[in-house]
Amino acid sequence: MRYLICFSYKGTNYHGWQIQPNEVTVQSILTSSLSLVLRQEVELVGAGRTDAGVHAKRMFAHFDFDDEIVDFESLSNKLNSLLPSDISVFGIERVADDFHARFDAKSRTYRYYISRRKNPFLGDLSAKMTFPLDVDRMNDAAMALFDYMDFTSFSKVHTDVKTNNCKIMRAEWMYEEDCLVFTIQADRFLRNMVRAIVGTMLEVGKGKLSVEGFRKIIEQKNRCLAGTSAPAEGLFLCDVEY
Repeated sequence: MRYLICFSYKGTNYHGWQIQPNEVTVQSILTSSLSLVLRQEVELVGAGRTDAGVHAKRMFAHFDFDDEIVDFESLSNKLNSLLPSDISVFGIERVADDFHARFDAKSRTYRYYISRRKNPFLGDLSAKMTFPLDVDRMNDAAMALFDYMDFTSFSKVHTDVKTNNCKIMRAEWMYEEDCLVFTIQADRFLRNMVRAIVGTMLEVGKGKLSVEGFRKIIEQKNRCLAGTSAPAEGLFLCDVEY
C-alpha cells in the first residue's frame, strides 16, 4: 500500500533533501525515523529535491508499507516526537498504488526572500541585500520568463534530465514587510534554476543588465552567461500541487 506524507523543514543544517554518502540530509533523517516507527525499512520518494541550505514549507514524499495504517494522526505525532526541531510532519494519507510524488505533481511553487534591512528574526531564512534595486525592472524581467520554455541558461550543467523545458505559471516580485520576495510557479524546475534566475534578475535590478539582455541570456542557452546563483538560505519550496 502506498502513502503520501506532507512535511516541512528548515534546510540550514542539511546537505539538501536527497540521501548522499557521508552527508546529513532531510531524506535520510526522515526515512530513518519513519522506518523506526513502522518497524520496517521504507523508502521515501520525494516530490523533488532541494539543495543544501534550501528550506521547504510544504514538501511531499510517498512510501510503500505492507500493512494498512489506520491512525495517521498518531503516526504523525510519533514521527514528530523523534524528528529534530527543524523537520515537522503535517500529515499522512493513503494514495493510489500507482501514485508518484514526483511525476504526478502538476506544479511547484518556490519563493525567494531577500531581507532589505537588518532583522534579527530572519536569521538564515533570507538572503541579506541592502543595495538599491529597481524592482519594476526586475518584474519586467520576470514577465519575460513567460515567453520561453527552454531554461538551459539557468540549469546546472551535466544534469540527468531529458529536457530543459519548463512551463512558467507565475513569476513576480513583491514586498512583504522587511523582505523583497520573488514567487515563481512552474510545472517543473531544473537543478539550481530558481537561484540562477534570481541571481540574474538581481543584475537587472542593479542596472548591470537590461531586460533585453536578460532575454538574450535565456535565448543563448548557456549557463555561463547567466548571473551567479543567489544564496541558498533565501529559497523556500512553498507548495506542490497534484
